Amino acid sequence: MTEHPLVEQARALLTLDRDEEAGELLARRLAEDPDDVRAWVQLAYVHQGLGRDEEVLTATAAALALAPDDYEALIVRAYALRRSTRREEAEATARAAIGLAPELWNGYAALSEALTAWQERWPEAFDAASTAVRFGPEAVNAHRALWKASLLVGRNDVRAQAVREVLRLDPQNAWALAELADRAEYDATRAPLIGAGAKLTASADAAATALVADPSSERFRKQIDAAVFRMLRGTRWIALVCLVLAALAARVFPTGDDATSLPAPLGTRVWALTLMALAWAFGAWRRYRRLRAGVRLSMWSLVRRVGWARLVVVQSAWITTTAVVIALSPWSDRLIPQILFWVALVPTLLTIRLERAAAR
Repeated sequence: MTEHPLVEQARALLTLDRDEEAGELLARRLAEDPDDVRAWVQLAYVHQGLGRDEEVLTATAAALALAPDDYEALIVRAYALRRSTRREEAEATARAAIGLAPELWNGYAALSEALTAWQERWPEAFDAASTAVRFGPEAVNAHRALWKASLLVGRNDVRAQAVREVLRLDPQNAWALAELADRAEYDATRAPLIGAGAKLTASADAAATALVADPSSERFRKQIDAAVFRMLRGTRWIALVCLVLAALAARVFPTGDDATSLPAPLGTRVWALTLMALAWAFGAWRRYRRLRAGVRLSMWSLVRRVGWARLVVVQSAWITTTAVVIALSPWSDRLIPQILFWVALVPTLLTIRLERAAAR
């Protein structure tokens, strides 16, 4: 059936997320012809996009009163019924759609959504979503239905595969990119100290990619800030390693019967400086230079905006500078290097403890 031009224009506006304008055109069309089924269905989509479930049910009821076997109206209505917690009606409506067109994926996805209302029927929801993907392997929403059902039944492998399939079909899909960012953040927050850097980098990169797809998202901005702040905090551990290396090389603390003499050999101190340079090269520069440009800019922006981030940078620089001074100087007495060591170490450890207490 040929759609009226106003309905065609409204459908085009809906694809651009201009729901209000589409609704105005459809209201004009229905004022002209209240029996236009396609106008009622498109109006249901408008209300769905605006989160008006009761209006969706009213529009689909009008469409189904005119055409009881309208497949599209049944699908939209099934989702609205599920959101309105009318779960038995949602299931019945989805099954009616499947009965009309058992070869189409939409009905199975709607049925899966309806069945998620009962915890004991989550396996059925998973089966229905799997069927939707089988009939619609190129449909983004079929994979999204499978993602949700696999989450409920604990099939993390299927859940991850569903996200990959959505990105294969739509590489800039905001929902899939957000899911990747959330997963990367989860992995980063639970990563052990050793190896956490790669997880934090992945979390920041994933959030930056999601932010490109959804520039207005404050959540992803905060996720990037959280990841880069944890990266900055990691630099203090590199600095503390340098401090310990310097103290050992310069013989800051006596060992045994204090058989060693001061100053420490130049070669030992130079070797300590080399190890310190390697620690920074592999621990910081090698990691941070691989960050995408947007994440690096976020890091410097965070340092400018947040005083605690500036404190972390200052502490890392102060500890490293102290370590270099301790290693380079030919100390003939241990008092001054010991004072430098403790002045660098103690405030930093106290700051780290405060941060952890605040995080808890």
